[in-house]
Amino acid sequence: MRKLSSRTKGYICAAVAACTYGTNPLLTLPMYGEGMNADSVLFYRYGFATVMLGIIMMALHKPFRLERRQLPVMTVAAILMALSSLLLFEAYNYMDVGIASTLLFVYPVMVAVINTVFYRERLSAVTICAIALATGGIVLLYQGDGTTTLNVTGTILVLLAALSYSLYMVAVNRTSIRSLDSMTLTFYSIGIGIVVFLAGMASHSGFTPVVTPLGWTCALSLAIFPTILSLVTMAVAIHHIGSTPTAILGALEPVTALVIGVCVFGERLSFSAIIGIILVVGSVTMLIAAKPAVRIIRHFIRDHRPSRLLHR
Repeated sequence: MRKLSSRTKGYICAAVAACTYGTNPLLTLPMYGEGMNADSVLFYRYGFATVMLGIIMMALHKPFRLERRQLPVMTVAAILMALSSLLLFEAYNYMDVGIASTLLFVYPVMVAVINTVFYRERLSAVTICAIALATGGIVLLYQGDGTTTLNVTGTILVLLAALSYSLYMVAVNRTSIRSLDSMTLTFYSIGIGIVVFLAGMASHSGFTPVVTPLGWTCALSLAIFPTILSLVTMAVAIHHIGSTPTAILGALEPVTALVIGVCVFGERLSFSAIIGIILVVGSVTMLIAAKPAVRIIRHFIRDHRPSRLLHR
C-alpha cells in the first residue's frame, strides 16, 4: 500500500482538526443550558483533556520533556490558546453560535498577514484566491435573510479570539516549540491553559459544577473531539504544511457546524448557504490541488520542449 506523502497527511490532519473543532457549539450549549459559565465549561474541557492525553502519552511512551528555553514560549502559546477558547465561548452569550463560529474564521487572513508582515512569507496567487473564496463562503453560510444585527460585544470577542488563535498557530510554526511532538505540544497547551480558567473562576465567574449525565457526556466529548483530536491533528498539520494552509482549511469548521444544524436540529439550507458551501469546498480543493497541478504542468512543459522533442 502506497504511503501518504507528508503534504497529503498534513491536509488530512488539517481537515480533521477543523471538522472536530466544529463540534464546539453542539457540545457547549447544553452545558450553558444547565447554568454553567464559560470558565467552568472550559475548565472541565481542558482538565479532562489533559488527564486523558497524559494517560495516552504514557501508554504510547511519548516524551513529556520540555527544554528550559521552550518553557516561556510554551507558556505564552498556551495562554493564547486558552484565551481564544474563552473569548469564543463568552461570545456565545452575546450572539448566535453559528455567526460566532463563522466570524472566528477570519483567522486564516490574520495568519497570512502575520506571516507576511513579520516573517516575509510570500502569498501566492492561489493562497490569496483560496482566502478570498473561503472568506466569501463563510460570510454566505450564515448570512440568512440579512436582517440580523451583529452584537458589537460579541463581534469584538470573536475577533479577539481569532487573533489569539492566529498568534498561537504562528507560534507553533515559527518558534522553538515547533520541534515538540504533536501530543507533547497539545498536552502543555491545554495543561498550562487551565490556569486562565482558574483565574477567571477565582476572580469573577465562580465555579459551576456538572450535575447531569448529559452534562458529563458533553464535558467528556468536549475534551476528546474539539480539544485532544482537533489540537493534535492541527499540530501535525502545521508541521507538514505550515500554518497558513492549515488555517485556510479551517474554513471546513463552519461547514461542519452547518451540517450538524441540518442533520441534528433540522435547520433549513438557504440558497446563500449552499453557495457558501460551494465556495468553501472550492477554496479547499484549490489549495490542495494547486501544487500537484503546477507540478504536472511543469513536467508536461519540460517533456514537450522543442529541444527535447527534436532528440526523440
